[in-house]
Amino acid sequence: MPNSHTTFQRWMRCLIVLFILLMTYIVIADRYVPLTSESRVQGYVVQIAPQVSGTITQVDIKNNQPVSKGELLFRIDNQKYRLAVDEAQVALEQAHQQEQGLYAQANVAKANIATSQANYNNAHRDFIRINQLAKKQLVSASMRDNAYAKNETALANLAAAKQQAVVINTQLGPKLGQSTIVLAAENALAQAKLNLAHTDVIAPSNGVITNLQVDIGTMANANQPMLTFIPTDSMWVTADFREKSIANFHDHSKAYVAYDALPGQVFPLTVNNRDYGVAAAQQMANGHLTHIDTSNRWVRDAQRVRVNFTSQQPLPPQLFVGSRATVVVYPQHDPIWQLLAKIEIRIASALHFIY
Repeated sequence: MPNSHTTFQRWMRCLIVLFILLMTYIVIADRYVPLTSESRVQGYVVQIAPQVSGTITQVDIKNNQPVSKGELLFRIDNQKYRLAVDEAQVALEQAHQQEQGLYAQANVAKANIATSQANYNNAHRDFIRINQLAKKQLVSASMRDNAYAKNETALANLAAAKQQAVVINTQLGPKLGQSTIVLAAENALAQAKLNLAHTDVIAPSNGVITNLQVDIGTMANANQPMLTFIPTDSMWVTADFREKSIANFHDHSKAYVAYDALPGQVFPLTVNNRDYGVAAAQQMANGHLTHIDTSNRWVRDAQRVRVNFTSQQPLPPQLFVGSRATVVVYPQHDPIWQLLAKIEIRIASALHFIY
């Protein structure tokens, strides 16, 4: 019995010492090699919307199909948009014809200016002569008034002819093909061609189409999302750490990640940045008094901060947006902490075989 009691005490002392050492390591490691299982794969989710409306006549993709940049996703009935292009081309031809007419009117306006200038010069000379004769009382005042009226009428006609030329030249523009009517018609044609091109909805980059819910006959409305697109080149990893754990993060911090989908495998990551706020602290200007959060707990929950990580290599194809992971961060130039971080993440990765 004494031997059994002594053995029990020895084991209890060992367990207590081991527990103290383990707790000490956890406290210290949480500062230098923090580990969290609150990690996910993130990615941009792009809502693809057509820029024109119409009935979908062709769908070239399947659900969860990888696509390349510029690949056709679906096509909208383009018949009315082709007609719009033809109509705009006809309108452009008419605009060129109207421009030719304006050039002809400009030539007529120049001739009218020359005629009006000659008439004014003649009327002005007549008025000067008759006015001099009237001062000598050699002609009647009535004749002088008629000459003055003809002079003013000729001057007004000359001014009107010049203004008419200005109006026509303003519409013509600096050179042939630059008139306002031609430019407006060219713009309408370009818009019609652009609308026709938009009937083919293409992939904006390399990625995957997911949650496909369109088929031939579906009515597509302009600027209304129709497809969910995930760019495969934009995926990254986020991890939520306790705020005291990120105090030692710096430019030389590195990380290891173990994905739930790939148990037993460990991948390197690089610390990119961290968020500078959390939703719980966001305040809105609502005109109300300050709301004070109260808690009766002796120990409050630790605030977590999101840290973003990037990978030098493309993420494994088995992953998707929302995949769970475990991340550990370590100082790059400290081989001891790096070794301990690798041991921790290896253990976590092995446990993913179980859960």
